[in-house]
Amino acid sequence: MVGIVLLGVFVLLLAFGAPIAVCLGMSSVAAILVQGAGKPLVAVMSVLPRICSASSSKFVLLAIPFFIISGNVMEKAGISGRLINLAEKCLGHIKGGMAIVCVVVSCFFAAISGSGPATVAALGLIMIPALVKAGYPAAFSCALMAAGGAIGVVIPPSITFVVYGSIADASITDLFKAGMVPGLAMGAGLIIVALILGRKCDLKVSPRASKEERLKAFKDAFFGLMMPVIILGGIYGGIFTPTEAAAVSVFYGLFVGIFIYREIDVKKMIDIMVDSCSTTATVMFITMGASLFAYVLTRARIDLAIKDVMLSITGGNWIIFFIIVNIVLLIAGCFLDSTSALYIFTPLFAPVAIELGINPIHLGVVMIVNLAIGLFTPPVGVNLYVACGIGKISIEDISKGVISCLIAMLIVLLLVTYIPAISLMFV
Repeated sequence: MVGIVLLGVFVLLLAFGAPIAVCLGMSSVAAILVQGAGKPLVAVMSVLPRICSASSSKFVLLAIPFFIISGNVMEKAGISGRLINLAEKCLGHIKGGMAIVCVVVSCFFAAISGSGPATVAALGLIMIPALVKAGYPAAFSCALMAAGGAIGVVIPPSITFVVYGSIADASITDLFKAGMVPGLAMGAGLIIVALILGRKCDLKVSPRASKEERLKAFKDAFFGLMMPVIILGGIYGGIFTPTEAAAVSVFYGLFVGIFIYREIDVKKMIDIMVDSCSTTATVMFITMGASLFAYVLTRARIDLAIKDVMLSITGGNWIIFFIIVNIVLLIAGCFLDSTSALYIFTPLFAPVAIELGINPIHLGVVMIVNLAIGLFTPPVGVNLYVACGIGKISIEDISKGVISCLIAMLIVLLLVTYIPAISLMFV
């Protein structure tokens, strides 16, 4: 009965277009009321503040607002334009070079922002018009930017890895290490697709930049290039934890933006804090709602029932298990944001994976690559809507352009899923 109420209210609210955090929270409250029928209302509802407080006050989650602020700081500091200029000076003279620039800069900016939509928003205003001007169709240009932005949740430092690590009690440092190669593989897949499509288009190339121009562009972008070096170098070198690294990145970004590039003034600082607070509040609201949902699943023993069913279906075969994981998450990614999906499915998949001898780090990477694909998959792919707004095209048009990018990402997903060494080589 509790499971029926939980899923029924969730689906009903989702069908009415309620925000995902509201769907998760209200369905959980309805299920808790049914579960506590006959008991005093105060006693039944007293569990809500405890769960919400415990789920949102974990030390490891402190990295999320810091990485969000850091990404906003570097965006407002003009880093994106400098990175694009450097990449264009180095690669713009190659046929299809502008597409390579788009993907390379997306990967690099992902290592600063840790967020998919933020990467699309920061780079899309410059890259989408540049791709169209180079000769790529508008639909594909927007799709490539949306897919490139999705790499932001895989390449470290990734906010999504922080969320998974807090749920699965996995090492975030190891997760960051594990995400590096899959993220670069996703970028390589997009570059190959762009170059293949580029053969059919009348592509324009930029004049070859001189050594002096490249050196000037490198000097201009140097302090931005150092951002991921400081963050990841500090984490991997054991100098500071991921949470401390996030705080360091904020101070470094402010120093660069205010004193070196001199792009951040009081007005931009206010905008940075408002945007960061808004995004953080959204993430934490989802976290609390999803934690309530996971609590109900556990209390009602639904998670154990699902575990038994999955073990029965897989018959102890990890290959079949990952087929189920990929299908479920690819479908879920079309409708849920990555934070909600992780809170719902990690408690269901992780115990089965441990039972089958699968490394939780490998499971985390597979889950997050799936959810990264969901960021640019219709009908609810967040990156698609951001790119559509910038490129001024319809969701129908960009959905056609995204097919080739989706095929490349699915191939990478299969490789990451069934060749664990791709994720675990540095762990």
